[in-house]
Amino acid sequence: MDRTTPSNRKSFTTFSVVILIILSFIAGLSFGALGNIPTDDSKGAVVNKDEIPEYLSQDVNFELFWQAWSIAKQKFLRRDEISDIDLFYGAMAGSIAALQDPYSVFFNPEVADKFTEELQGKFEGIGAEIAIKQNQLTIVAPLPDTPAEKAGVRAGDQILAIDDRDASGMAIDQAVNLIRGEKGTEVKLTVLRRDSREPEEIIIMRDTIAIMSVKWEMKENQIAYIRISHFNQDTGQRFSAAVQELLNKGAKKLIIDLRNNPGGFLDVSVDIGGYWIDKDVMVKEIFYDVSRNKDYRTSGRAVLKGIPTVLLVNGGSASASEILAGALQDYNYGIVIGEQTFGKGSVQELQTLSDGSAIKITVAEWRTPNNRAIDQVGIEPDLIVEFNVEDYNNDIDTQLERAMEVAQDYDSYLTQ
Repeated sequence: MDRTTPSNRKSFTTFSVVILIILSFIAGLSFGALGNIPTDDSKGAVVNKDEIPEYLSQDVNFELFWQAWSIAKQKFLRRDEISDIDLFYGAMAGSIAALQDPYSVFFNPEVADKFTEELQGKFEGIGAEIAIKQNQLTIVAPLPDTPAEKAGVRAGDQILAIDDRDASGMAIDQAVNLIRGEKGTEVKLTVLRRDSREPEEIIIMRDTIAIMSVKWEMKENQIAYIRISHFNQDTGQRFSAAVQELLNKGAKKLIIDLRNNPGGFLDVSVDIGGYWIDKDVMVKEIFYDVSRNKDYRTSGRAVLKGIPTVLLVNGGSASASEILAGALQDYNYGIVIGEQTFGKGSVQELQTLSDGSAIKITVAEWRTPNNRAIDQVGIEPDLIVEFNVEDYNNDIDTQLERAMEVAQDYDSYLTQ
């Protein structure tokens, strides 16, 4: 059953806990349609060719799969510790891993259940999104007011080790499995920052992570400030409340802070885009099969159209954040300030299988209304303002201060 429909599809940026991939050496084999094929431990599988789907390569010999299965069962040193279900789920995980896409992953039933916790905006861990960038585990963003942010984790930090375990070549799902854990326990990350050559160790106390996705306040000179930390299920409602309150207080200009926002639900980003974009294309969805390509259009009342808007982004702004920033940039409805965004513009669907396991798989990519690619490219700011470590350590937000200046003199910056 496909639990991820177009109305609630999430442009995922992270993975949940992973199972051990026992049969990684058969990762290239497709495991579909083989559930009850009989085996012969000495000769491998007897495969009924009528049961093999037509789309499978005729060069795939499934007898090799069962031979590998038999070797694992008969030869492995600690074979008594490995069940058939371990091998079965490992084989499916290996098939998905063979796609060589860091955003496609197989979850066993337990992991699939835990993965859905994040969609509800609550889980136990450190509160940081991670991904693979340039073949290295990287912090996409620490979520606001979480143990990760409080411990000093920053967007762009490369994870070299987790509890002294080398993270080189580690899959995201395996890393998440090691980083997440029960409230009150500690995890040590060894990270390399963008502005440093020496690794740094950060010890983080895990906690329950409840994501408050939208915060807002009125600043000076009738400038409203809204920070969106995640595009979760509650984000649309909270954003609506923020807009209503700030407009009632006389807001004339607006700053939308998307820094360290790793993304979330597509429909939420489209709904929020509708506060500026009046029933027009918000994002393009591009598939391998071009007949499936789709334009997502807004349906809002565009109550913020015409209100000078500044969007703050950085390397931790990903996925749905890039969709919103890219769309407003294309329509000239906002000035984007900060640093190049993460570049996560691929689309994942969560396919739940009959036993409760699930496959999260990349099916398409996002492009802006002007057909600009997002994936592996990101959104380039109109005005680059780099993160300043010294200011950060002194509780000075250089990027926000510049956004305030731009909002105050918006028209002159818009014409530059």
